[in-house]
Amino acid sequence: MMEWASWSDFWAMGGYGLYVWGSYAVTFLVILAEVALLRQHGRQAVLKLKRMKQWEEQ
Repeated sequence: MMEWASWSDFWAMGGYGLYVWGSYAVTFLVILAEVALLRQHGRQAVLKLKRMKQWEEQ
C-alpha cells in the first residue's frame, strides 16, 4: 500500500505521475471517442432503416 505525505506527492506518483495520469487521460479520451462514434453510427442506422421503410411503402 502506498501512502503520500501530501496531495502533490499523490499527483507526482513517485515521479511517474505524468505517465500515470497521461495514461488515464488518453484512455478517457478514447472511451469518449468510442461512445461518440457509437451514437453517430446508431443514428445513421436508424435513418437508413427509416429510408428503407419509406422506399418499401412506395
